[in-house]
Amino acid sequence: MAETVQPDLVEQARLTFERALQRNIKGLGYLASPAPVLGASPKDVLIQRGTMNLYHYRAQSDEVYRVPLLLVMATTNRGYIFDMVPGQSLVEFLLKRGYDVFMLDWSPPRPDERSLGLDDYVLDFIPSAIARVAEETGEPDLTLVGYCFGGVLSVLWAALHPDGPMKNLVTFTTPIDFKAMEMFQAWSDQRFFDVDRLVDTFGCCPADMLYTSFSMLRPAAQIAGNIRLLDNLWNDEFVKSYRMFDRWATDMLPLAGEYFRETTKKLMWDNRLNEGTMDVGGRPIDLGRITAPFLHVVAEHDHIVPKAASAPLIDMVGSTDKEEVVLKGGHVSLVAGGNAIKRLWPRLDQWLQERSL
Repeated sequence: MAETVQPDLVEQARLTFERALQRNIKGLGYLASPAPVLGASPKDVLIQRGTMNLYHYRAQSDEVYRVPLLLVMATTNRGYIFDMVPGQSLVEFLLKRGYDVFMLDWSPPRPDERSLGLDDYVLDFIPSAIARVAEETGEPDLTLVGYCFGGVLSVLWAALHPDGPMKNLVTFTTPIDFKAMEMFQAWSDQRFFDVDRLVDTFGCCPADMLYTSFSMLRPAAQIAGNIRLLDNLWNDEFVKSYRMFDRWATDMLPLAGEYFRETTKKLMWDNRLNEGTMDVGGRPIDLGRITAPFLHVVAEHDHIVPKAASAPLIDMVGSTDKEEVVLKGGHVSLVAGGNAIKRLWPRLDQWLQERSL
């Protein structure tokens, strides 16, 4: 007597076959389709000078908070992580919530910009952006929001300008104790890593070298990601999300040579920011001089800037109105994607509301 096939097994076989078929069809489309368009929120370019770009996003709300908001991107990556696609854009979210949003973003440094140092970013680029925001809005103050090393640049500037024009300071995944970034410490060990030779040879630190350094933090991540992509090619939403984040992660920027040399020696080797001996352009940095309201956001599962690397910041800043928030997520998922939409974005909005009037 023939064995009866259970209906649920038939249904499972049907679904497996359909997904395999969809993977093949979608796979051909994936390979032939162009990269997704990111960073498309309407904006005006206010400054475009060498590696520096300042954008002003067009309002999407009838009522706008008085205090403008300046996002400062990390110097290794493009700022469109804040503005992926409609519905998954922090910029769009903030605009719809009534904030006047600006962004300080970066382009690859030109060959003649190889000599840019920390002082150019902290004492020129950020002040130029802040002055242009004031000119554009007519407001005397602003909220500064720094991501990763953009947060480092922001706190350096803030420590040198304790009397403003900064009204609020927000940092995401910002390293302070560079000794706690153990893998980066191993790769930049001064016994083996000749940063002077690298900079003198290439002028700028190559983007490929930086990408490899970040990739090696999780050596199997790319392979695992490709396997997940293959297994989910039938799922349009998964593929869309994968392509967005993959494009951003691989779109890495080179770093100006002197800037890379200085950050390697002062921060990675000497850990001066954590030790309280940091200076920019010969001017000493004391984070205790920062007294503006301060929000420090840490990603619980950050493999690039571990919690231990950013933990000292909240105590070092001199503000009385200060708060550290530890949220689930990683270095990127903290600010973009479904996790960010659920956790960081509403928490940031809640904190900013009463401090942006």
